[in-house]
Amino acid sequence: MEINEYDYYNNLANWSFDDINYIEEVFTNWIYEEKIKEHTNKFSKILDLGTAAGEKVLKNFPDCAEILGTDFSIEMIKSANQNLINSRRKNITFRVMNNLKMDTPNNYFDLVTARHTKINPTQIYKTLKPGGCLILRGVDKLDCWELKYMFKKGQAYKDLKPISLIDYENILDAGFENVELVPIHIREYYKTKEDFLALLLKTPILTGFSEENENNNLKLDIDMALLDKYINSHKTNKGILLIRRYYGITAKKNH
Repeated sequence: MEINEYDYYNNLANWSFDDINYIEEVFTNWIYEEKIKEHTNKFSKILDLGTAAGEKVLKNFPDCAEILGTDFSIEMIKSANQNLINSRRKNITFRVMNNLKMDTPNNYFDLVTARHTKINPTQIYKTLKPGGCLILRGVDKLDCWELKYMFKKGQAYKDLKPISLIDYENILDAGFENVELVPIHIREYYKTKEDFLALLLKTPILTGFSEENENNNLKLDIDMALLDKYINSHKTNKGILLIRRYYGITAKKNH
C-alpha cells in the first residue's frame, strides 16, 4: 500500500503499545518524563507537540495549570479526546495543529514538549514565555540500525545528516540558549516474533519517511524472510533484541 506520512498516522489513530510484550534497559540518565517534572510546577502552562492520542500526556505529565496537546492527525486527536474523557483528568485539552505551522499565542507557554515528532524551533521560541523551556526527545538516524541496514531501508536511512544534529543546530539558530544534546541508548527485548512484528507494523521504523523531507510517499511492506533472519540472529534469553538510538534536547528562552 502506498501511503503518505499524514495518512500513515491518521490511519494509525493511536500510539499505544500496551498490547506489545517487551522490556527495556535504559543506559542513559536522561528521562523525558523526569525532565518535564523538573521544569514545571502547579502554575505551569505546557504545550505538547505531536501528542498522538495523548497517551503520554494523560499518563505521565504532572498536574499543572494548563496542558494543550496538539497533533496534525484528526483521527489521533479524536482518540485523544476520548482518552481524556476516560481519564477524568482536568486542565487538559487536545486539538489539531501542524507542528510546522503553529498558531498558538506568543509568549504564552512555560514549557513546550515534543516527542518523536518534527518541530519548528522558531515558532516554538515565539510561543514560549521568556524563561520558558523546550524539552525534546527524538529518534535518531542510527535507531534500529542493524535492522534497517539488513532491509536497506527505514526511517531516516538515507539521510546524510542525523536529525539530532539538525534539531540541535536549528534550535540554536532560533535563539535558544543553554541548549544541551544528549544521546539516549536503550535496548528493547520482545517476547515473541508476533510482538516484534506488531512493533514494526505500529511504527515507521522500516518506512521510507525521511527526517529531512516532509513530503514522503512510501510502500508499506515487510520481507518476512529478512525479518526471520534478523530475529534468529538477535534472540536472547530476555527476548528478541532491538537496539534503540534516541536523543534528548533541553533549551531555554532566556529573553
